[in-house]
Amino acid sequence: MVKTKNISEESKKILGILETVVDPEVPALTVLDLGIIRKIELINDKPVITVTTTYSGCPATDVINTNIRLALLENGYPNVEIKNQLSPAWTTDWMSEEGKRKLKEYGIAPPDKKITIVKDGVECPHCNSQNTKLISEFGSTACKALYQCNDCHEPFDYFKCH
Repeated sequence: MVKTKNISEESKKILGILETVVDPEVPALTVLDLGIIRKIELINDKPVITVTTTYSGCPATDVINTNIRLALLENGYPNVEIKNQLSPAWTTDWMSEEGKRKLKEYGIAPPDKKITIVKDGVECPHCNSQNTKLISEFGSTACKALYQCNDCHEPFDYFKCH
């Protein structure tokens, strides 16, 4: 995630713009909630944004980069460079606590370091029960697993730890 101490006013303005760019696969989250923005630089008045997507094969990478570029363009930055950085690899540790809260409200169980992919025990985001079972190691996207709650019977995705 981007370090926010001792950054310029211009970088703070760009950070504010990036707070409006949502993940196309989970629109409840912004790119800042996900922690995929690694660095914001201004080089000769041109914003250079370094992005580490959730995994190297993420199909949303191009859409995210385009949405970042469009948001900055709409706010007066016509010339933007997006750098994709694969190393170090993104980890769910980079997600904000606010992002994890938003995931749960959206109906996706947030990542929990105590759980990788287990047969049961992922907290249901609908009723908070831990009486759940694994349906598939892959959910709506490769970064999620599919579970079902044995109490409320609702299926739900779990955002897997990386």
